[in-house]
Parts: sequence; C-alpha cells; structure tokens
Amino acid sequence: MRKTLCFLNLIFSTISLSLFALGVSLFDKKGERVHRIARLWARIHLFVSGIDVSINGQDNIPEPPCIFMCNHQSALDIYSLLACLPLSFRWVAKRQLFNIPLFGWAMKKAGYISLDRENPREAIKAIERAASKIKEGTNIIIFPEGTRSMDGVLLPFKKGVFSLAIEAGVPVVPVGIYGSCLLQPKGSLIPRKKGVIYVNIGKPVFILEKRASEKNRVMAEVRSAIEALMKRH
Repeated sequence: MRKTLCFLNLIFSTISLSLFALGVSLFDKKGERVHRIARLWARIHLFVSGIDVSINGQDNIPEPPCIFMCNHQSALDIYSLLACLPLSFRWVAKRQLFNIPLFGWAMKKAGYISLDRENPREAIKAIERAASKIKEGTNIIIFPEGTRSMDGVLLPFKKGVFSLAIEAGVPVVPVGIYGSCLLQPKGSLIPRKKGVIYVNIGKPVFILEKRASEKNRVMAEVRSAIEALMKRH
C-alpha cells in the first residue's frame, strides 16, 4: 500500500507541480520561485515515503557563492538536498533529465544547468554557463562521480567539474550522504522502505591558484572529505 501511494504521489505531484512551476516561471525570471516549488515537491515525496533527513554541519557553509560537491548513491539524494539545504542553489544535471516533458521544462525555467558528458564541446559550454552563474552569486550543486553508485562505494571523480571550480575560484563544500542507497538503490523508481538519510556537510576547500596542479589538489581533498563524511554513520 505504501509503495503504491508513493508511486501515485510521485506521478501526480511531478505533473501538477511542474505545470504550476511553468506558470509561475512567467513571472520569475531568476527561477527562485520555481526552485522553491522544487523544494516543496521534494518534501512532499519524502513525507509520503516515510523518509526523514538529518543534516549536520550547516555551520561549515561559507558565504555564497560556493560549489557543493556530493556523493551520489540514489535518486533520493536529490530530494534530500532540495529538502534540507538551508540556502538557494542550482543543479548541474545530466542532459537527459531536461528532455522529460513538463519536468525537464520546469528544470530549465528554474535555471538548472544541462550537462552532456558524452559531448565534450557541449560539456565545456555547460561548465562556462555554470561558472557564469557562480560569478553572479549563485550556489551550484554537482555530483562529481557523474552517476549513481550501485553499492554506495565512492566512484572515480570526473575532472571536468573541478575545472569549473578552478575557473570560478569559489570554495568547494564537500557533502557526504549516507543511507539513501539502502532505502532506494539505483534502478528503483520509489523507496523500498522507510528510514533516515544523513546529510553531512564538511569544511570548505578553498581555491588558492589557477593551475593544473591545483585541480588535482582540490579533487584529492574533496574526495577525502566526502569519504570521511560518508563514514560518520
């Protein structure tokens, strides 16, 4: 019964709130109101699914703008971050999501950034768009693994997202999520059971200089921090 309710809610809330967001977007050039609708969508889904989110380390968030980099275990990571992060942000998300009718259109209106990792030229353009948004004061969230982990183990990072960090020159905030893959593994459309997802925010990693070696240093520090944050639970 719970799974059926979760599924029906996901379908109807996605359609209805996407339509609402598209209407609101006519009066929302910056996408802030649309983003708040996305937060509501996430909170409704988590509530109906019986999932709580515990967030720790908010004091580590620096003055905006910054780039949040988070491990990716489950579709629930997106809902959790939308529901609990105490500031406005925009996603860098895979291109395929933007092709979904209504939902993808609403993502565009919110100002989220499409990234086609299979097309290097388009990927560079996406990084440039993200850097421009950051310089305008917008916080960005990226999953540096590029895809969800099947078993929760941290996958290799994509180097391109660290080029964005060096270009933007803003702090990178590591975020470690634990528990989401236990509730909804990769490949599942809805959560399999109730539970708690832990979101741990680490201390920011600062960009010190614009060199190739700096990208390697930042990537290593962010990876080490995320691994430690994931193990707290």
